[in-house]
Amino acid sequence: MSSLEFKLQSSAQPLTAAWQNLPVAPRQGTLLGISFRPLQAAAFGLEARASLRALLAYPYPLIRLGAYWDQIEAAPGAFQTDALDWQIEAAAQAGKQIILCLGPLKTFGYPEFFVPAHQLRRPFPEHTLIQPSAYPALLEAATGVIQRLVARYQAHESIVAWQLEHEAVDPLGVAHSWRLAAGWVEHELAALRQADPGRPVLMNGFLPTTVAVRLSQGFNTRDQGDSLALAQRLADLVGIDYYPRNALVAVGGRSLYLDGSRSRWQQQRRAQLLAWAGAHGKKLLISEGQAEPWETQTTPPNPPGQGMSSCLPEHLISNYNDCLGGPGAAGALYAYLFWGAEYWLLRQQGGDASYLRAFARLLEQAG
Repeated sequence: MSSLEFKLQSSAQPLTAAWQNLPVAPRQGTLLGISFRPLQAAAFGLEARASLRALLAYPYPLIRLGAYWDQIEAAPGAFQTDALDWQIEAAAQAGKQIILCLGPLKTFGYPEFFVPAHQLRRPFPEHTLIQPSAYPALLEAATGVIQRLVARYQAHESIVAWQLEHEAVDPLGVAHSWRLAAGWVEHELAALRQADPGRPVLMNGFLPTTVAVRLSQGFNTRDQGDSLALAQRLADLVGIDYYPRNALVAVGGRSLYLDGSRSRWQQQRRAQLLAWAGAHGKKLLISEGQAEPWETQTTPPNPPGQGMSSCLPEHLISNYNDCLGGPGAAGALYAYLFWGAEYWLLRQQGGDASYLRAFARLLEQAG
């Protein structure tokens, strides 16, 4: 384990003009876009509709939206899609292509687990694999909501792919140690393909960027493999969630960070995945490219006049450059979706537009 991966430094850093001077790797056919998290916008005190309208005004072609099961089925027998309908209509009217994450159990955006309370009376037991045979009623409800969502939105030409689950068989961060069994996801995928045999299916997984995280993830998923391995086996589109910097612990104004931005191992792993995708006729994308801080709090800090060390404005560009300029990446990645767009709006509201300006500069110069 390399000591170079660990960095102790001030959590908040002075903002600089570094993002204005970084070169931007050409996208060479890679689609650029964002994910939109209405719940995160609300957590920031932002109005969701205004936030989405502001983000849709930027000239990128692709957006990922999420269906949150506990909102859609807030009570037994309910099927309320208003909160998703307006997002899809707004994105379509803006001329965006849409990847729609159907969940149903896991959807992107904290807390990443959105099963309605009436569908799961007791929490999943920790340190277990959630097998289809143990929760037949929940699995039936999950496949049912997948099929109802597909039936509702299948006619939308703007929807170019469905996403099934989120980091489907990985542990749920540090919040929970239970994991979905691969067999559970296979049942859901069969229901999805039956409902829509034509559209491609995206599945994503977390790419460890440091030896410490690689060892931890390998140990935790040793019995059936991690979500990236499952995506390679089952999906048409394989998504990489790429977060090179995260804080481990904070003491006072300093934090200990894991920094894998220069990890040779993760660069080689991305190149291997690109080569594999090309050889097997699959499409590879960065489903989440870190563009907001990953500190020790769930909600990223927003210090006035400063930025957080795990993701400064210039990192929005450098993280993209690492993926688009890496070995074998030129023209090979299907898409790169920036993660953290709601945070950019929060920063702008507080007087710092540098994240949004860095994004606009990148879109302009990527070609």
